[in-house]
Amino acid sequence: MSRLDLTGKVAIITGGAAGIGKAIATAFVEEGVSLTIADIDAQTACGTVQELEQINSAVSCIFIETDVTDAASVAAMVRGTVSEFGKIDILVNNAGILVPRLLVDPQGKEELDEAIFDKTTAVNQKGVFLCAQAVAREMIARGEGGVIINMASEAGLEGSEGQSAYAGTKGAIYAYTRSWAKELGKYNIRVVGCAPAIVEKTGLRSAEYERALAYTRGITVEELRRSYEEVAVPLRRAARLDEIANLVCFLASDMASYITGTVVNISGGKSRG
Repeated sequence: MSRLDLTGKVAIITGGAAGIGKAIATAFVEEGVSLTIADIDAQTACGTVQELEQINSAVSCIFIETDVTDAASVAAMVRGTVSEFGKIDILVNNAGILVPRLLVDPQGKEELDEAIFDKTTAVNQKGVFLCAQAVAREMIARGEGGVIINMASEAGLEGSEGQSAYAGTKGAIYAYTRSWAKELGKYNIRVVGCAPAIVEKTGLRSAEYERALAYTRGITVEELRRSYEEVAVPLRRAARLDEIANLVCFLASDMASYITGTVVNISGGKSRG
């Protein structure tokens, strides 16, 4: 038996259809957690649920199409989860977007505009607030505590060239995590964060993303790819998705029962220094 002892728990993972979210979902299912994949991408999410169902027949996995920027959609997702499973023990606020842009681009090619700023803030910051609030209400009403895990980023502390809108929203996650832990501790609800940096390539690291990010930094795509591991990370490699998922499982478990109000860095030692 796993020392994490998550068997029988119920989790919601936003943005759980792919990338880090899917890796967390896979790890949870392996640990005996039933879960809701809350995602806006119905086609990918349905495929993910089918894969998860093959891993552990003792748990249930459902998909609820969710726009985390819309309060009504989030409320419906929470109601649907409780209707299906009877409770919510864990929320992983994972949904997020990243569009590389410069604050000022003299060439006018990749400059941050209001539309991108507003969308980034709506998904990465407002979405975390809406989901945490709706789930916390349910946890408080049930009276048995729970865990809220917010996906932050090393960029939220260190900043990131060409990614200021994203870094700003992730910086807010540090403040939310500390503040909500102070508010919710009396209900036995822990609020913790997880802050990755460079992660192994997924479908989210598209050719267009790499092109735009390389442009904002004045380097080639090839130089950008080399910098992922050779320059920025002391361990000389990107994080594996399963390594991030393992940390989330630990934070969700009673082995982390006295950890709240903090964000755990999982960056391979990466910093701007």
